[in-house]
Amino acid sequence: MRKDYKNILLINWGGIGDEILFMPVIDSLKKEYKNAKITLALEPRSACITQLCPLIDEVIKTDIKAPGIKKYFNMLKFLFNVRQKKFDIVISSGKSPLVAILLFLTGISERIGFKSKTSFLLTESVELNENQYASKMYHSLISPVCDSECSLPAIAVDNNYALPSPLEAKGFVAIHPGVSKMSIRKNILKCPDLTFWEELILSLLEKGEKVVLFGAGDDEDLISKICKNENITNNENFINYFKKTKSLFDMANMFAKAKCVICADSAPMHVAVGTNVKTFAIFGPTNEEKLLPKDEKFIAIKNNVPCRPCLWHKRAFNCGHSDCLKIDYKEIISKI
Repeated sequence: MRKDYKNILLINWGGIGDEILFMPVIDSLKKEYKNAKITLALEPRSACITQLCPLIDEVIKTDIKAPGIKKYFNMLKFLFNVRQKKFDIVISSGKSPLVAILLFLTGISERIGFKSKTSFLLTESVELNENQYASKMYHSLISPVCDSECSLPAIAVDNNYALPSPLEAKGFVAIHPGVSKMSIRKNILKCPDLTFWEELILSLLEKGEKVVLFGAGDDEDLISKICKNENITNNENFINYFKKTKSLFDMANMFAKAKCVICADSAPMHVAVGTNVKTFAIFGPTNEEKLLPKDEKFIAIKNNVPCRPCLWHKRAFNCGHSDCLKIDYKEIISKI
């Protein structure tokens, strides 16, 4: 007989995309344990997930990527904080053997994680299957305590959200061309070049589509170059909405009302999927099978060179040529 958990700790370190992919875990647990308080431990950069998932009752922010000794100090602070909260159970993603050690040190009596060399420190371990959509992989973690099927990530958008007046006139194509600067610094390149985005936007405008360009601070360099093209900016159907969304929730609500979203493999892609809007997602070296659900609404755009996907399978950064990112924009035009 299963326990009626009242205080559940979930741990999922990663970016905002990882947290969106993790949302079905939270949804299933809330349905199974309606009175449970759910606390999510995450990195500070992803704390805005609470805007998209009101089922999270509390977050514990821990910078596990802080430089030098500060990282270890942060982890000690995390353990001290967790030990004060008297959780009934802890469930953590992550395949490193260090995960089970961390869970053991929390002092929580029930501990669930993926199988590893140290999983004898867990009370339950789950076989890790990375060859599936990541939400399903995460969802398998709760199989010892929950029978629910894995749903798609679902962002709780505001059905009464009023679009800004420039976007109201007719359906628009939302384009978010950027990826995080952290990825670029690590030489993890997942975005086509400037020419691709210019040709795509010009072609859409020529066909009479209203095009709205989205982006945040990390995308400033690429978007400023796109906006130097006067054939784009002088078109009355082009709207530059760079840095004008007030929050991630604001962007999700706008995506939900778009005709479709075009983006790279990035956090905005997961936001688009979470709003259930038609999405054209550009994939270079990463594996669309793991990051995009199998659904006719979500279309992977890729250059099927024989060496892709390679990122995370064969390497931790891009190769020298990145032929997989040489994608023809006309493929998206034909499908729209």
